[in-house]
Amino acid sequence: MRLSPKVFYEHCYGTYAIPAVNVFTMEQIHGLFSAGENANAPFIVQLTPAARNYADPKMLEAMITAAARIYPKATYAVHLDHGDDAHALNAILSGNYQSVMIDASHDNFENNVSRTKKIVDRAHAANVFVEAELGVLSGVEDDRSIDEELARYTQPSQVEEFVARTGCDSLAVAVGTSHGAYKFSGGNGIQFTILKEIQQRLPKFPIVLHGGSAVNKVEIDRINKAGGILSDGASGVSPEEIVKSIAYGVCKINIATDTRLLWTRVHREFFRDTPELFDPVIPGKIYMDDYKQFMLQKFDLLGATGKVSDLKF
Repeated sequence: MRLSPKVFYEHCYGTYAIPAVNVFTMEQIHGLFSAGENANAPFIVQLTPAARNYADPKMLEAMITAAARIYPKATYAVHLDHGDDAHALNAILSGNYQSVMIDASHDNFENNVSRTKKIVDRAHAANVFVEAELGVLSGVEDDRSIDEELARYTQPSQVEEFVARTGCDSLAVAVGTSHGAYKFSGGNGIQFTILKEIQQRLPKFPIVLHGGSAVNKVEIDRINKAGGILSDGASGVSPEEIVKSIAYGVCKINIATDTRLLWTRVHREFFRDTPELFDPVIPGKIYMDDYKQFMLQKFDLLGATGKVSDLKF
């Protein structure tokens, strides 16, 4: 069942969080929907411009629609992640998205407000929820790379004006997380003092945490033992910080890097251990099964397991 994120956030605020997972492939969609149905947990399927350019929006939408039929008890929303103006407008007009993100965070404040407001007006006319971003995260997100020194925390003094002027429905904030596998090189982690002040200024308003992958060091080690050369200094958001952030109004936590690392580990180990094989179905099935287990653990961590039964819509 497809629902608006608004339904999810009104129910989860302050008590649990919704995992929002970027998908590119059939295997990922199978694993995500299977886990969501099994856990009776709400989730958000995220499509980035890179995923849409890679697979075509019609292909991705067809796979999601098929997954909803295969897993009829799955409860989810479809969201455009890190959309520019063109992708956001296309997603709104398609009628296939319950939510879009307009990412104008790299613009100055006034331009961010202007671009976001235009998308909000178009989206709300089509009953589509809008996520905006204020502040810039470092790291790598698909084909965009932001140096750490160019990143900047969200300024709590700006959030009330930004939300009031744009009319956005949720706000992604920069509070110390980063995109990609190379996170927290400065060792600072989530800045809870900033998150607390944002919540005080925007009470009951849903906050989004991008860069929410954990980057499991066991996965990094297994990848490298199977021929990878990922830095063993890669680090993500600790489970303890993720859980703590929920009390500060974080309703949606984005996950992408962890599922990519999982894909890399499964396939590197498969080709290392069985170099005589070339059937994509075998590692694909392993990946789907491991992905499902990963998501079941993530639902438990975020407190989302079993929450579909309590939703009101």
